[in-house]
Amino acid sequence: MVLLTPLLALLHRRYGIAPDVLASGAWTPELYAGHPHVGSIFLLGSRRRPYWSDPRQWRISAALRQRHPGPVYLCDERAVTKIRLILARGGIRDRDLLWVGDCGDTWQPHWVDRWLAFGAQSPAPWPAPTAVVETQPTLTVSATAQADLQPWLQAHGLTGKRLILLQPGNKRTLKRGRWGLLGNDKAWPTERWVEIMRSMASRSPNAALLLTGAPSEQAMLRRLQRASQLPQAYAIASTMSISRLLALCANAAGMLAVDTGPAHMAAALGCPLIVLYGSSSPSTWLPRGPGDTPVIALGGPENNCIKVADIPAETVLEAWNTLPLRGKPATICAGMA
Repeated sequence: MVLLTPLLALLHRRYGIAPDVLASGAWTPELYAGHPHVGSIFLLGSRRRPYWSDPRQWRISAALRQRHPGPVYLCDERAVTKIRLILARGGIRDRDLLWVGDCGDTWQPHWVDRWLAFGAQSPAPWPAPTAVVETQPTLTVSATAQADLQPWLQAHGLTGKRLILLQPGNKRTLKRGRWGLLGNDKAWPTERWVEIMRSMASRSPNAALLLTGAPSEQAMLRRLQRASQLPQAYAIASTMSISRLLALCANAAGMLAVDTGPAHMAAALGCPLIVLYGSSSPSTWLPRGPGDTPVIALGGPENNCIKVADIPAETVLEAWNTLPLRGKPATICAGMA
């Protein structure tokens, strides 16, 4: 959803109205709160539930019938039959719909470039002029998130400290309840995280090392915090929301993350970061940020790496010591990054 924002900006400029978004992630409204290129948000919930048994799908279809006709860009490559059904019941005509799966000539290695090539096309009834292209994702820190950050920092004794974010978990961690399970190619051993954290603390003794993640990952992060034996390490997942994480990313000096969503959030808000890759390719999934935001990719198939555990701690340490961190302590970030 972060990588989709350049497409939303392109469509906004082409058609003169911020696109409405139909999504299944409950966190989407927080992620897109106040975004200038996002209109209304329709939350689908489960994409597996039959239409006849899901009042949420009925309400979405009813809301779509109230909209004025216009172009529809279908970006999902998996639940296409389900989404087409909801759209059809909402009065969306086939000729108004452009599906990325039917646009093979838009294929590009990186998702952002793929979406921009897709957005440059038009459903036949809705031609539109070309528009200026933004190749970097953008996110907004809402006024509510800005106001929330300062008391949160004060409550945790972090006011005025340099913030360094660490994101050890990923979607598989979240679903399985623990990390390092067989098949989780994004898991990095505890001892390597500890080695990196101790090096960070040595390099930046006044910095706070914030272990971030979803609330259900708090126990895993606490184990990592205890293993580090660092007083400046904090496991903060139990108090995290998407909006609070956005505010932290906008104010952090830097981030070290496995290949996962918060890494894209950080980059979109200008936070320097290192991303650890397993079987996924950085050429497809590398986070992008505004201007010259530094993003270093380590691992991935291009480097003969099929799991994050193949990346030595020494390699990460060398990269971290070259990463130009943001120098200011935590302040309140306003508006767009």
